[in-house]
Amino acid sequence: MSRTFVGMPAFPVAARTALADTQLRHNLAHATGVIRDKRARVVAEVDGWEELRLAGAAVKERALHGLDEHLLTLERKLTANGATVHWARDAEEACAVVAQVAKAHGADEVVKVKSMATAEIGLNEALEAEGVAAWETDLAELIVQLGEDLPSHILVPAIHRNRAEIREIFLRRMAVVGRPAPDDLTDEPAVLAAAAREHLREKFLRARVGVSGANFAVAETGTLVVVESEGNGRMCLTLPEVLVSVVGIEKVVPTWGELDPLLRLLPRSSTGERMNPYTSTWSGVTPGDGPQEVHVILLDNGRTRALADEVGRQALRCIRCSACLNVCPVYERVGGHAYGSVYPGPIGAILGPLMRGTGDPQTDSLPYASSLCGACFEVCPVRIDIPEVLVHLRSKVVDAHRDEPVPKPEAVAMRGTGWAFGDAARLGLAERASGLVGRVMGRLGRSSLPGGRRAAGRLPGPGAAWTGARDLPAPPAESFRQWWARTDGGRADGGRTDGERADEGHVEEARDG
Repeated sequence: MSRTFVGMPAFPVAARTALADTQLRHNLAHATGVIRDKRARVVAEVDGWEELRLAGAAVKERALHGLDEHLLTLERKLTANGATVHWARDAEEACAVVAQVAKAHGADEVVKVKSMATAEIGLNEALEAEGVAAWETDLAELIVQLGEDLPSHILVPAIHRNRAEIREIFLRRMAVVGRPAPDDLTDEPAVLAAAAREHLREKFLRARVGVSGANFAVAETGTLVVVESEGNGRMCLTLPEVLVSVVGIEKVVPTWGELDPLLRLLPRSSTGERMNPYTSTWSGVTPGDGPQEVHVILLDNGRTRALADEVGRQALRCIRCSACLNVCPVYERVGGHAYGSVYPGPIGAILGPLMRGTGDPQTDSLPYASSLCGACFEVCPVRIDIPEVLVHLRSKVVDAHRDEPVPKPEAVAMRGTGWAFGDAARLGLAERASGLVGRVMGRLGRSSLPGGRRAAGRLPGPGAAWTGARDLPAPPAESFRQWWARTDGGRADGGRTDGERADEGHVEEARDG
């Protein structure tokens, strides 16, 4: 199963805390706004962007429909190229393989390429328990690690930090784990990047084991692909003697040619670039060039559970671009930590429940962490209909609680509504009662709504939470049935006389004849 941050509360509680952090909201609004603008500019340059999205979705969909065959092909090709392939059902098995490889080579540290899969399985913590230090080499991941923090974004894990905070983290923590930051360090981005480069260089040069994920795995050629912008990934993939790559099974692409639309979609959707500055590919072992021992761990960890869901399986098309996070109004206001998962934002709100299943309160809250505005689908490069999956998962959460001995308040409300609507006489009584309530609440209403209607005050008891953030219109003083009876069908005949209606009837009879 996908890992969640230990001790995180359900989304509504965590979000409320995040909303109170004005510095966090400022950092998020600035960063996501910049990324959105960059993406929009480079996407506008592409003729037929929608056709490209369709092509990318088709590649991923074809891979998922033949996943079993493609994975076996990938294993055969990798093995033939000198790599050792491991299959991991869950996080524990995957972490055990990495630890075993590191200890077999007497390594007490590894250098890492930025990888969502290794974060998902909690690899750093697992290696630490085995006496092996895992050093993050991506700049944003380094900031998170040095700050003893948690990532809050798929692409920019430290998006919740500003330059001043990063400078303070470097000054305080770099000396503890390696080369210290310069005493005259400023918060200029170029200066901070240079300090990180100096800090990491010694780790690159002495590490014997590197760990990576993969953006794509080409079954046809047995090739793994990593795209990045900083060059740290290239260092991890080429300098160590041993390389271990943890690859989610959904990263498979059937053929080399099918990489084309994905490598055009990903950089524009993620970093707002036309192409990634570094695109690294490797297919096993090449004598005298790069790592001479390569291990590839094919990770399930809940992916087959997601694949079995006919509606939700489209989430496995995700190429981890994070475009959905950058346009999401909910994410922009609360940040990634509120989701309590390695995968935050709209895609995290569906990946977590799909891979873990329902039943945990924190996971069950994620499908509701959305306004269903649809912006995420509009920018998704592989056309994942996230709102559709969110609604689907909400139904699963509700269904899972149907047989509980003590029903939830909303379940009681829905059952009561169903009982009233199930009988015309009961519905009529309910309408008359609501009319009485509407007349009273209309006079006591605290504000006007569009159309001149009055808003009811805040409801008592369980309804207080709902009406605390919404305007509740006062029930109408007159029901539809009462209005219909009073107006003779709403004067649907335009006020025609009985004679006119009779004449029309004769015409209809003649036409039928």
